[in-house]
Formats: sequence, structure tokens, C-alpha cells
Amino acid sequence: MAIDGHQHFWDPARADYPWMEAPELAPIRRAFGPGDLAPLLRDNEIDASILVQCRSSIAETEEFLRLAAATPFVVGVVGWADLTDGAVGETLARLRGSPGGERLVGIRHQVHDEPDPDWLRRADVQRGLAAVVEHDLAYDLLVRPRELPAAIATAQAFPQGRFVLDHAAKPPIAEGFSHEWADLLVALAACDNVWCKISGLATEARWNDWDAERLLPFVAHAANCFGEDRLIFGSDWPVCLLAGSYDATKGALEECLTKLGPHLRDKAFGVNVQQAYLLQSPRLDVTRL
Repeated sequence: MAIDGHQHFWDPARADYPWMEAPELAPIRRAFGPGDLAPLLRDNEIDASILVQCRSSIAETEEFLRLAAATPFVVGVVGWADLTDGAVGETLARLRGSPGGERLVGIRHQVHDEPDPDWLRRADVQRGLAAVVEHDLAYDLLVRPRELPAAIATAQAFPQGRFVLDHAAKPPIAEGFSHEWADLLVALAACDNVWCKISGLATEARWNDWDAERLLPFVAHAANCFGEDRLIFGSDWPVCLLAGSYDATKGALEECLTKLGPHLRDKAFGVNVQQAYLLQSPRLDVTRL
């Protein structure tokens, strides 16, 4: 089963998305839902997806779980919960018991938007992460290189937990290859409880000047760090539309992974995401959607 390990739905007419206010994001400042994604998955031979949170909102998480229950191709939801809340454990239990709660597979927070680069190491956040681990959920690390030291310390602090690095920590591709990013990625990958999503890379490049060749050094470094068992493909749709179509994004990443080895490509599109998020393996048919 081929899985898109990272996609979003949103509707700016119904909720606020502070990160979406920048003028350059105007092309994606509209509603995107399952009906928009289903034909793209079908055309690109993708069977299922992981729906990832877009804002710091329990209401969004609840909505996504209900939506996942009604959308066969959404096999997992990475939602949001307030890690600093002393009752976050009870919140996670309630979410798991809510409609669609069986599809809650992880929690995420926009860590790279926090003023404090050590936010993940705060005592209240660490207590919240302990609750995430206790409920056997993965934690998605949405960080840039600035926050990678805290991410490394966090993965080391919870060796029994599962962590998924989003967008390979957003390397500054438009500026060239970053050795700081590369060295920090090596250190994070030394934690064998961390997976790495090869996602969101085209939007870190120059939006009108990128291709598979430009992305290859970054994908290759991530592959060297995490190996064939801990890389995950993700489209980052619809954010990816800022730089190119779903087809172009998937095609470029697939080309990079295939060049690095056929097993790398196959696992990144399937079994690795299942293991990171403890997914079941139903046979799906997106042509029904």
C-alpha cells in the first residue's frame, strides 16, 4: 500500500490560520478538502494518507478525526493537543475515545514558531510529551535547524517514544547546502526512535527554480542518516502547490529515492510510515471516492 505520509486540509473561511497571513501564501489561502485530494491520490497511485494538524486547536483535531472516520483514504491523523496543560493525558484519552479516535496516530505542535528554541525542553512540555508516549502516540517534530538541538535532547529523553521529523527539519535549500543542518541531522538520526519525512522540500527551494536534481543532495543526506527503514514520503499538499503540483512534487521525490535505491523508494512510500504511526494495513481503493 502506497501512503502519503503528510498532507493537510483547511478552510480559511471557517477558522484562523496565523501562519497563512503572509502575502506570498495567497495562492493556498482557500479551502482544501478530501474531494480535492482524492483524484490526485488516484492519479498518482497513492492509496492512503496521513492528515496532519494545521493550527493549535483541539476543535480541529476533533474535526479531523470525524473527517477521517468518513474518509477511507485517511488512515491516520496527527492532531494537536496542548502539551503544557497538566491534564493533557486526559485530553488524549478523550480524543482516542471520540468519533474517529482510533485514527489518532500522533500529536504535533508548530515548535518552529515558538520564540524559545528550547521550547521542547521546557519541563511542562516534557511532561506533556511523556503523556503522548504513555498513550502510544507518535510525536511529529516540526522544527528548523534552530530547534534541532532541543529535538535531539527530546528524542534521547524518551527512548521508548516514537518521533517523526517533519520536512527533514526544513533545510535552507534556496540558500544552498547547510553543513549545520547536515551535522544536526546526523545527531538526530543517531536516535533510532526517530523517522524522517522527505516532505516540504520543494517549498524550501526557490519556488520557481527547483527540480529533482536540486533536491537530491538533501534527500541523499537524509537517506544516509536515517537509512532505508526510517524515511517517509510526504507530499505536504496543499502547501506544496506554492512550488508545484502534487504530481511534480511526488515525481521529484520518487525520482530522488529511486536513484538512491529501489528498496529506499518502496519503504518510504509504505512500510516505514506504517511502522512509525503503528498503522493497520487495510486494502483501500481510492477510485471509490
